[in-house]
Amino acid sequence: MAFKPPSPRALLPRSLLRQSPTTRAYSAPGEGAIPPTKQKYVPTSGTYPQGFVVASAHVGVKASNTRFDDLALVASDRPCAAAAVFTRNKFQAAPVTVSRDMLVRRVGGGIRGVVVNSGCANAVTGKGGVEDAIRMSEEADRCFDEQYDSDGKGSRTLVMSTGVIGQRLPIRKIVHKIPSAYSNLGSTHSHWLRTARAICTTDTFPKLLSRQFTLPSSPNTTYSLVGMTKGAGMIHPNMATLLGILCTDAPIAPPALSSLLKSAVDKSFNSISIDGDTSTNDTVAILANGAAGGSAITGPESLGYKEMQHTLTTFSEDLAKLVVRDGEGATKFVTIKVINAQRHEDAKRVAASIARSPLVKTALYGKDANWGRILCATGYAEGVESVVPTETSVSFIPTDGSPELKLLVNGEPEKVDEERAAEILEAEDLEILVKLSNTPGEEAVYWTCDFSHEYVTINGDYRT
Repeated sequence: MAFKPPSPRALLPRSLLRQSPTTRAYSAPGEGAIPPTKQKYVPTSGTYPQGFVVASAHVGVKASNTRFDDLALVASDRPCAAAAVFTRNKFQAAPVTVSRDMLVRRVGGGIRGVVVNSGCANAVTGKGGVEDAIRMSEEADRCFDEQYDSDGKGSRTLVMSTGVIGQRLPIRKIVHKIPSAYSNLGSTHSHWLRTARAICTTDTFPKLLSRQFTLPSSPNTTYSLVGMTKGAGMIHPNMATLLGILCTDAPIAPPALSSLLKSAVDKSFNSISIDGDTSTNDTVAILANGAAGGSAITGPESLGYKEMQHTLTTFSEDLAKLVVRDGEGATKFVTIKVINAQRHEDAKRVAASIARSPLVKTALYGKDANWGRILCATGYAEGVESVVPTETSVSFIPTDGSPELKLLVNGEPEKVDEERAAEILEAEDLEILVKLSNTPGEEAVYWTCDFSHEYVTINGDYRT
């Protein structure tokens, strides 16, 4: 009988056979079609704040984009209070510097809207890039029938850009289309969803949330909050690598709005990581126009401030989680909870260390309960004094409510049920619990995803 050589597949290790890429429903940018596994995160309706309208338009900022809208406009029918948190990257993009300077000049007041382009970051583009960002802002101002710099404080429109770094914007094309976007402004769910889609780059679905709430300062008034964000790669908090726009019809003064946003961002957009990379364009902004009426929140001492802080923080957390769920090539959404730290900062640094570890993330992709990688990332977290090796414990917390799977208890390895571990790691959602000591203390939560082959593919082809 003639010898028949084994097939190439038969020569592969069992682990690779078990983890065949053909079985994975990962996120990857397509031709506008939302992956079936992501459809559940796209809202079919919403409750939107009074006085805000939005629109999008197709510019073709990136040459390969021949049909998708890539210009977005968010506007209020009256001047707003505004606040924003920006990237700490030393190479800050032109729209970051222009928007930040404008908020300083206007002390967070008198803002009319936000104009955004995707496809080009307008970052590391020199003086010309700054001029382009200003032109975008000015053109949006003209649409509001307001004379530019009528009060000597410059533009009233925040500007954001996202996409490829180091390339100039096709500014004439963009400026030409801003009036078109303005003429299509509307307040329907469809308008909001199309606008959220227009700010995307490698995102596979538009990230849009809305929520209603009440405040004790005006108990008979129902307020609305809406947020849209984009981001799928270059995500690690420093502020956070993404764009985000939030709007509310609650009356909030600029100083209070700024402190509320900073607090919310720290526990949301500053607590996510996809690939450990931070960007040049990070901006999360909030506009409050007070259109729903009621008593204004002017500071921490105001009635309703704490409730607004809770509402904005939990809302921002939910919005930030959508970014992680759309991580480039991601197949898992991972919650990392670190407890019993001497300081909150220690807990957060450990969680961040685990979240950005390539070895942890690839093990999760491979459905490998390699807790040693988690422990290693815990041990090399910089500036942390809370780790007690003989008291450190690591567990997987299943999302189905079943008992935790203990991997390490008080520095001693457990005999891991590999079959049970594989079952837990098969799920899309997973929680990793790390206890730094046996002394009750501070805790922190981070959200991250796994690393897949597709992440490399997506980013290897990014500029093309």
